[in-house]
Amino acid sequence: MNRDRLDLVRGLTLRDTTALVVGTVIGTGVFLKTAIMAQDVGSPGLVLGAWIAAGLLSLAGALTYAELGAMLPHAGGEYVYLRHAYGETTAFMFGWMRFSVAGSGSVAILGTGFATFISAVFPLKTVWVERQFSFLGQTIDWRLGTLQVVAVAVILVFAAVNCLSVSMGGRVQSALTLLKIAGIAVVVGGVFLFSNGATWSHLATPSGGHLGGVAAFGTAMMAALWAYDGWNNMPMAAGEVSNPGRNIPRALIAGMIVVTLIYCLANLAYFYALPFDDVLTSSSTRYRDALPVATRAAQTFLGDYGGRLVSVAFILSAMGALNGSILSNARVPYAMARDGIFFSGMADLHRVTRVPVRAILIQAVWASLLALSGTFDQLTDYVIFASWIFYGLVTSSVFVLRRKMATAERPYRTLGYPAVPLIFVLVALWLVINSLFTRPVEAFFGICLILLGLPLYLYFRRRRKA
Repeated sequence: MNRDRLDLVRGLTLRDTTALVVGTVIGTGVFLKTAIMAQDVGSPGLVLGAWIAAGLLSLAGALTYAELGAMLPHAGGEYVYLRHAYGETTAFMFGWMRFSVAGSGSVAILGTGFATFISAVFPLKTVWVERQFSFLGQTIDWRLGTLQVVAVAVILVFAAVNCLSVSMGGRVQSALTLLKIAGIAVVVGGVFLFSNGATWSHLATPSGGHLGGVAAFGTAMMAALWAYDGWNNMPMAAGEVSNPGRNIPRALIAGMIVVTLIYCLANLAYFYALPFDDVLTSSSTRYRDALPVATRAAQTFLGDYGGRLVSVAFILSAMGALNGSILSNARVPYAMARDGIFFSGMADLHRVTRVPVRAILIQAVWASLLALSGTFDQLTDYVIFASWIFYGLVTSSVFVLRRKMATAERPYRTLGYPAVPLIFVLVALWLVINSLFTRPVEAFFGICLILLGLPLYLYFRRRRKA
């Protein structure tokens, strides 16, 4: 195959691109993370505050990424922006993190979330092997059973779908996004209109409960930011977006406004429907066999059988996010390989479908191994910590590129510049530092996986020169 004569096809429309933003962001977090956030801060008001703060922070990032994506609409997204702003070494470290931790980790988490939801309809309780480890003062639980097998299977299925064509992946994304929004609307509308026992008094702070401080609020924000994670994914597929100067900013901004509204309404519905203790003891690492908070909220107006039916909507949501994550994240190792600083086979495009099939399949295999390695909450903590190191760095590149590429065409300029990107960078720095103290195990593994990329970069650079 002559790789130089093949290029990506701009087959993603504005509808597909917006669906990629919304569909990749709305996955499993909004149905699961409220419980662990409640455990961190101890108050419905603080949990809702963390969701709002995380949404505004994500929107600030999307406003900045919109300028970068419209100016540099190439496959790879953040990798491309960092290469132009800070050079190849920094860009490679990001790309390695995205491939080894964040991108493949997101795919693994979404596969695990899918299996968690489907277990509410078809119980997946068989466990063949179970071990418990202690590391840096924290306990790490590991299991291998039917739930993990289902997680791997769904990852491989959607990897196969995205090997067909980018337009096929885009159409699947649009359909699943509409279905997941409809499913959330059923839960929210049902709670507010038909829930038995729902009352606004559930939103009162529990008497005698422990309220977390600033550090706990930051930890809760990090959990919420997993649910918002994915707004940065669409620019990775910018090389396949039609009319990118217009469609990338519109899709990013509109998509994140929609997501933030949906998340705030969903969490308000949870606390309206359920006593705080029911939210607190929903599915999480601490209560692994409990039902997700969203399922419990749905049961207040549909009963046990209805809760299972609504779980189908959650399954569709996880599938939509999984499809979008596979589609976008595989473009980063593809872009790195095209630059000669990653495994060369990942730069190959299929002659018929014009998609990076090898990059998609290798990502799926690695994600499957990650899905077998930890629980939902442990995986998300690894991914979010590593991701936010580079989110802050990528956002700061808008300042650098305003100087280095002052004459470049910018179809869109960041709203609120320079305050919006500066606030984002400072908050990202605080979240990363806070995680070093509140989640030391996850931070340790995240840093180690990032640093593993340095000897790889030196190897690929030396091979390219040779």
